[in-house]
Amino acid sequence: MRFNHPPSVEDLQELAETAFAAIPEQLREAVRGTAILVEEVPDDATLEALDLQHPWELTGLYRGTPLTEKSVLGVAAEPDMIFLYREPILVEWIETGEDLFRLVRNVLIHEIAHHFGFSDDDITRLEGEG
Repeated sequence: MRFNHPPSVEDLQELAETAFAAIPEQLREAVRGTAILVEEVPDDATLEALDLQHPWELTGLYRGTPLTEKSVLGVAAEPDMIFLYREPILVEWIETGEDLFRLVRNVLIHEIAHHFGFSDDDITRLEGEG
């Protein structure tokens, strides 16, 4: 997708769905059914919980119980969700010149990998696949 204007929340939602289909299959299958939501910026409660000063510091967030902490007998309080934050993603896109599709794909990979407790080296390797 090429944009002649700043992509809207709806544009990024469509791009995220396409990018999700392009992440490594092992990750995609493991989080099947996880909602992907695009919002303008993280809310104040999220920023405070993560001790962040500015909303542009956070491009994405996996909200849910990490797989390393889930129990077979446990019941999730709320469904797992991946949040992508439009403004911080666009700021990074402009600052780095990175392809927007690749950037969104890498944010998704990064957030899913956190869910599995992957190391930074593992995440870097996964981002390089595909």
